[in-house]
Amino acid sequence: MVQTDVSQLSAECNEWRQILRNYRDEFQFSKKSLQEIFKKNPSKEQLLEVDHFDNQFHIQLINIHDVKQFIKAHERKLELESSSAESISEETYSEHEALLDQFLSLENTLQELRGEFKNFVSASSC
Repeated sequence: MVQTDVSQLSAECNEWRQILRNYRDEFQFSKKSLQEIFKKNPSKEQLLEVDHFDNQFHIQLINIHDVKQFIKAHERKLELESSSAESISEETYSEHEALLDQFLSLENTLQELRGEFKNFVSASSC
């Protein structure tokens, strides 16, 4: 029974980390797209938007890295607890739930940024 719980929690951690890796790759590519927009002699307003998105991508890439590190540390704790105890502590389950909330909050922010950037790119290419 413990093994099932640990494997399920570990699978969730792996899924979260994969989703964050995908966002990281997408946002790194988006930062490169900003460079292309910048090369096209943008207006002053577009330059402000380019700067805004560059800053947001930088901040969110840091947030992605940080949350991935929290997830890795949590996963190590899961492995350690499962190998040295009969069951996972309530504290660890609570941490898992808190980490899920943190992940979902970050994912919501990343989706909003993605949408804003797509709208900006669409408007810039007209």
